Amino acid sequence: MTLSNRAARTVHDIECWLTDMDGVLVHENHALKGASELLQYWRENNLRFLVLTNNSIYTPRDLRARLLASGLDVPEENIWTSAMATAEFLARQRPGGRTFVIGEAGLTTALHDAGFIMTDQNPDYVVLGETRTYSFEAITKAIRLIEGGAKFIATNPDATGPSAEGSLPATGAIAALITRATNRDPYVVGKPNPMMFRSALNRIDAHSETTAMIGDRMDTDIVAGMEAGLLTALVYSGITAREDMDTFPFRPDLQYPSVANLHAELVKGRVPSDANPAETKAASK
Repeated sequence: MTLSNRAARTVHDIECWLTDMDGVLVHENHALKGASELLQYWRENNLRFLVLTNNSIYTPRDLRARLLASGLDVPEENIWTSAMATAEFLARQRPGGRTFVIGEAGLTTALHDAGFIMTDQNPDYVVLGETRTYSFEAITKAIRLIEGGAKFIATNPDATGPSAEGSLPATGAIAALITRATNRDPYVVGKPNPMMFRSALNRIDAHSETTAMIGDRMDTDIVAGMEAGLLTALVYSGITAREDMDTFPFRPDLQYPSVANLHAELVKGRVPSDANPAETKAASK
């Protein structure tokens, strides 16, 4: 695809879809407007898709159950987490390696399935993910193992996560603590690392020229999708607000109030060739 053709892409040129979960499809365990209809449209039109999340706590089975509870039917094979991307990356780096893990079932299951041994004795890697209760003892152990030569890996850079009571420290915050103590920066696999997008593309046999990324965050979803060569669509149903746009030196290809507007555009047919894709009629409604 030439540069001019890539710039002229619309949603009707897209054969495969990647979408963030929180702030795009769901918010606080409730389906967002248009999410169910969009998923149904993809299924009915045989469009390949993956739901991406930086959350490494849950397995795909867990996430499917949580999405079903919100009214969204997403098969396990259509879910790709930062834990899964991390396990796939490490399996290419050191097949059958040894890992010391700080994380929940989503991360430990992914690493186990990839053939890794989990141990605190001479691990090749310290792998840090999200957990509901970070242990000072485990963090201290991680620091000493990294000082002893273990490579430092983090599933994602998110500093905080949401809860009913307010923000919680997440992977990025604990990684910063370990970095300060060891003077070692982690290699971060999840968004906005384009590697997570490339691994997702490989999983569904997709090509960047005909794949789009839908997200609610300019600093993760959109910048990583842009760097991976995907068509990018920002929705204003999550973190980034319309008034925040001027603070970023880059733009998404498309902007919508929610995925309901994207679904409406897909259903109604192609937009006129002279329309400005970043300011679609759907986005103005």
